[in-house]
Amino acid sequence: MLNSTFYPNFFILVGIPGLENEHNLNSTFICIFYIFILFGNIILLVVISASSGLHKPMFIFLSILASNDILLSTSIAPKMLCIFWFNSRLISFDSCLLQMFFIHFFSGVESGMLLAMAFDRYIAICQPLRYGSIMTNTLIGKFVIMLLVRAAVLVGPILILIKRLPAFKTNIIEHSYCEHMAVVKLAAVDIRINSAYGLFVAFTVVGGDLLFILLSYSMIFHTVFSLPSKDSRLTAFNTCAPHICVFLTFYVLAIFSFLSHRYGKRIPPYIHIILSDMYLLVPPMLNPLVYGMKTKQIRERVLKALNSKY
Repeated sequence: MLNSTFYPNFFILVGIPGLENEHNLNSTFICIFYIFILFGNIILLVVISASSGLHKPMFIFLSILASNDILLSTSIAPKMLCIFWFNSRLISFDSCLLQMFFIHFFSGVESGMLLAMAFDRYIAICQPLRYGSIMTNTLIGKFVIMLLVRAAVLVGPILILIKRLPAFKTNIIEHSYCEHMAVVKLAAVDIRINSAYGLFVAFTVVGGDLLFILLSYSMIFHTVFSLPSKDSRLTAFNTCAPHICVFLTFYVLAIFSFLSHRYGKRIPPYIHIILSDMYLLVPPMLNPLVYGMKTKQIRERVLKALNSKY
């Protein structure tokens, strides 16, 4: 089978190659991450939806981010747990492509939401008098639709290009989920077009969004440091602190995962896989913790809800 080419009906997911004997430990961490993701983000959604005082652009973006985090983690965590707990490694060709679509789609939406939130902070701090007239529900709706369409349009061709591959060398994916390049590298034909398009999508989404976020924050910091009083500067910075923590976590892990997978040939394979897993699971787990602890309005409402029950 490995010495000939074929077109597979299914793939076999290895999990974390090189750490097969540690699957019980790995599954424990994945399960804990997934529980925290669901619990933390659902609390955020409930608190924001139940509090009329939080029906503002920043918190609307945060609720969309929380929903996206739940969907992103759900696209990989259940299948990973099936691999680790039940040795259920098989995944059909079409299911693999569907999982790949959801992973890259929700990752693209995640990056776009971080950009939208940076724009919201830029308007709030650099154009405070115009904030209400600019950040309207109509603009928020357009932002969300644009991000969904962008993610679908960019990710769709990835699946089409894979479906057009005529033959594969093996159907064993050295990964814990259907990652794009992990599947493409199995092909028995020239994959330069697939690889080039994957790079194009990565640089368009992650690279483009990160560039505009950094540009937004350069202007925000310029405005903050020009404020006359220390208290004003501190207040303005504190409103940005949660978002800075969130986008740094997401993009640092994304860049490390991307670079190690493509260029870190001397890095052990299990490091590649762990970085890829953490890139998709750690930010969704940390986002509600960061916003819950650093955002006064959310923290107060969560504490109030807990105190009312006890």
